[in-house]
Amino acid sequence: MNLKLKSHLPSEDKVLEKSPVPIEIEFCNVTKMYGAVAAVKDISLSVSRGEFLTILGPSGSGKTTALMLLAGFTAPSRGDILIAGKSVSDVPSYRRDQGIVFQSYALFPHLTVRRNLEFPLEMRGIKAAERAARVNRMLARVHLDEFGNRLPSQLSGGQQQRVALARALISDPPVLLLDEPLGALDRNLREQMQVEIKDLHKEFGKTTICVTHDQEEALTLSDRIVVMRAGQIDQIDTPEALYDRPKTRFIANFLGEANILENAAFKIESDVVPSSEMIAMLRPERISVNAHSAARREDADQRQSVSGTVEDMIYAGPLRKYRVRVGNAVLIAREHVASGQEVFRSGDEVRLDWLRSDIRFVAA
Repeated sequence: MNLKLKSHLPSEDKVLEKSPVPIEIEFCNVTKMYGAVAAVKDISLSVSRGEFLTILGPSGSGKTTALMLLAGFTAPSRGDILIAGKSVSDVPSYRRDQGIVFQSYALFPHLTVRRNLEFPLEMRGIKAAERAARVNRMLARVHLDEFGNRLPSQLSGGQQQRVALARALISDPPVLLLDEPLGALDRNLREQMQVEIKDLHKEFGKTTICVTHDQEEALTLSDRIVVMRAGQIDQIDTPEALYDRPKTRFIANFLGEANILENAAFKIESDVVPSSEMIAMLRPERISVNAHSAARREDADQRQSVSGTVEDMIYAGPLRKYRVRVGNAVLIAREHVASGQEVFRSGDEVRLDWLRSDIRFVAA
C-alpha cells in the first residue's frame, strides 16, 4: 500500500505570497565597463514587488546604463541581475517580459494607435478576439477611445505618451521600465502625466523603475529614489527622507535648493552636535523673512535669527524667492505668496529666522 505523506512545509510560492514585500529585482555588485571607463561601479540594489523606484542623477551618473542593463540592452561586465529570484544577465531583452516606455515613445509611425497596442499581443500569440477586447479596455483606460484609428503623427505629445504607456502595460508584464518618460513634454503636460502615471501605477501595481534627471518628477512619482553620481549610488531613501535628510552636500544641492552654511559669518545654533567633517545645511523654505521691527514669534527661544540685506527678490507665481546677504554669505529664502504679506525689495534690511531643529548636517 502506497501512503502519501502530506507535507506541513509551505511551498516556495506560498512563502513568497505571505512575504509582505517580496523582492522583484536585484542588482548584485553590478559593474559595466566601456573600455577603461566604468559607467556603473559595483552597485547593489533591491526593488520590492509593486514598488515605484526612480533612479535620479545628473548626466553621466550611470542611471541610464543601469536601466539598459535591467532591460537587457547591454550586459554587465561583472555582477548579476535577478528578476523574481532568477538571473537574467544572459537573457535577451525580448525574453524578459518587461514593458518599456522610451523618452521618444518609439511608437510605430506607420501603424495606427490600435495596431501599436495590438502588436505586443500578436507577438505573444494572443487570439484576435482577445486582442481586440484588451485594446478596447486599454484605450478606454488612457482616455483615447476615439483615437484608435489615428497615426502617432496625428496625436499630441501627451496623447503619444499615453499610447506608449498603454502599449507597455497591455501585455500585463510584471515589470515596467520608464526611460525619461516625460522629458519631451512641456511643464503643464508633465504635471498632468505625473498624475496619470501615479494613477496607472496604483491601478496596475507594476514594479516600476523610472530613470530621470528631473528632481520634481522623482519626488512626485516615487516610493523610493536612488541618487547616482559617477556610476555609484550616493543614497537610497524615500522622497521625504532624501529631501529633508540628505546625507551628502551633493544630494542637498542636487535635490532642490540648499543653503550650505560653510564658513558662515555667524555661529550655527543647532540641537545636534555634528562631527567636525559635517557641514550645516538649511532648506530655503525653512527660513522666515521679517522686517527688523516685526514682533518675535512665540517660539523665538527655539529659533536662530540673523540680520541681512535683500539683494534680490524673484517673483515666481505662488512663490517669492529672496537672496539675502548675511556677512560674507548669501542665503536663499523661499516663501509662499499670501495676501497681506509684506514684500521686501533690493536694499531692504531684514531679519531671517529659522528653527534650530531645521538645521541639517551633511558630508562634504
